Amino acid sequence: MKARVLIPLFLAGLGALWAYTQTQKPLDPFEEAMRQRQLYLETFGILPGELFVAQGEELFFRKGPSGKTMAECDFGLGKGVLEGAYARLPRYFPDTGKVEDLESRVVTCMTRVQGFKPQEVKRDEVRAVTAYIASKSSKARIQVVPKHPQELAMYTLGRELWYTRAGPRDMSCASCHDTYAGQRVRLSPVRSPKQGLGNEWPAYRFEADKLYTFEDRIDFCYESIGIPAPQPYSEPHIALATYILAEATRAGHTFEELPFFTR
Repeated sequence: MKARVLIPLFLAGLGALWAYTQTQKPLDPFEEAMRQRQLYLETFGILPGELFVAQGEELFFRKGPSGKTMAECDFGLGKGVLEGAYARLPRYFPDTGKVEDLESRVVTCMTRVQGFKPQEVKRDEVRAVTAYIASKSSKARIQVVPKHPQELAMYTLGRELWYTRAGPRDMSCASCHDTYAGQRVRLSPVRSPKQGLGNEWPAYRFEADKLYTFEDRIDFCYESIGIPAPQPYSEPHIALATYILAEATRAGHTFEELPFFTR
């Protein structure tokens, strides 16, 4: 059965499962996520992230108006090569003349290679394809090393955005992730880039019952401190991802199991 049929059937059963979990004693967020993961496996025999990966795979090999699939696209390691590609993104792409993260690169492939018009690109489809491609770098060592001038510029911009205080609360990314690194905020563990921040996304969050990409997670942080989120696939997303993952690279981190399952 195809993923687009399985996902609605799967999600239909989550309401009762979620209601059940609310009657249980609250646990540590990580322990609770692992408990939910096991419960999903026992109940459905599959994890939510795996359904998004399956949907993304279908979309990846779907022919667009040009008659081509995304297998004709280069994600940094050659046409159709996905193993380890996500672990090296964001990076500079000569064909577009700019630095792209995985999500913006998926959009490039859908428009330039598959022939879809920009307005035909659906955000949920980009999320699903991102999950599929990212799954090919599950447990891979992060290797984001800015070298090209535009990559270095993105890293510098990302670092500036990381430390710039703004919004009604006069906060920056560093206000939480550096100041409270290793601690908890609202029961959730806080990590800095050097502690591997960014290595668990994309991830399925069972509280929100949706798949979050790295761009979605950045948006959530912005909204949490009262700052309007950047436009999808825009420079702030790519710059912050470049800075965060370059720092994680220097610290020798690898990705978690992708798509991760988190609270």
